[in-house]
Amino acid sequence: MAQSEEQTGDFVNRSTNTEDFPDAFGSLGSTSTSYYGGGYNNAGNQHQMQQGAIAQLANKGFGTSSTSNYTARMPTDRHAVEYNMRHKNRGLAMIFNHEHFTVQSLKSRSGTNVDCDNLARCLKQLDFDVQIYKDFTLKELMRQVEWAASQDHTNNDCILVTILSHGELGYIYAKDTQYKLDSIWSYFTAQHCPTLAGKPKLFFIQACQGDRLDPGVTMKRAVTQTDGESSMSYKIPVHADFLIAYSTIPGFYSWRNTTRGSWFMQSLCAELTANGKRYDILTLLTFVCQRVAVDFESCTPDTPDMHQQKQIPCITTMLTRILRFSEKNQLPPAARV
Repeated sequence: MAQSEEQTGDFVNRSTNTEDFPDAFGSLGSTSTSYYGGGYNNAGNQHQMQQGAIAQLANKGFGTSSTSNYTARMPTDRHAVEYNMRHKNRGLAMIFNHEHFTVQSLKSRSGTNVDCDNLARCLKQLDFDVQIYKDFTLKELMRQVEWAASQDHTNNDCILVTILSHGELGYIYAKDTQYKLDSIWSYFTAQHCPTLAGKPKLFFIQACQGDRLDPGVTMKRAVTQTDGESSMSYKIPVHADFLIAYSTIPGFYSWRNTTRGSWFMQSLCAELTANGKRYDILTLLTFVCQRVAVDFESCTPDTPDMHQQKQIPCITTMLTRILRFSEKNQLPPAARV
């Protein structure tokens, strides 16, 4: 088996019987047009996919129109600097963990249960109500998403959805088939889930977004460098207050270690554990990006083309305020709404 090489603290930990795998079904360097399956093989549709899932989400509109008149309860003052995290509950955290698939081209995702367990533990420490769903079919997954969107989130700070699976550009896989990510997000937009309007909606996606590799660039020290109106009503966009954190950038592989879990989830859990109630979410995710970018490198010497490759997460934010997971038990009952 290949050796894995992962940075831990100030030393490199070398362990046997571990391998890093990309969370994609395609082969290295594949140019197959099956990438655009289901009719997505013409130039126009390829361009649409290359716009990314965020663009697809915005372009679809999901039934919105200029004449629609949606209303929702204001969870915080109009120009508040931070989100109101003083509700009774932190909120629901759903983890869709995919290890085995019925799609013949998809291999089992060894190490994903480590990701799932570690993330569940971290989110519980942040006071989330964590619910785990293992190897759901698309129908089961959508049923659960519909249920979550139909709940009353009035007493919740936010909602968090994590998907651990295989993926490709614009698509992610359930147990039995692929689907577009916007089919999940659309249920939680402000007009479809009004009790989450104005509240953070967080999505963490551990999956490949393509089959390209990032060889990285070696950084060397330069020779010359030395060491050393708040009560008034107002409108918000229906897609406001979303944050989507991808494990990798569009078009590229996302790496997973068979023993320790994916690079992205390892880094996210480490930051949430160390600083989850200290830093705001964008600061946390900046350091998650740093961990993935600096501390990890693929170790697959038996497959030279995939050896010593790098990865960088991709954070898309439509947040409108600072998000910080403040301590729940330090809030007096009178301060909770």
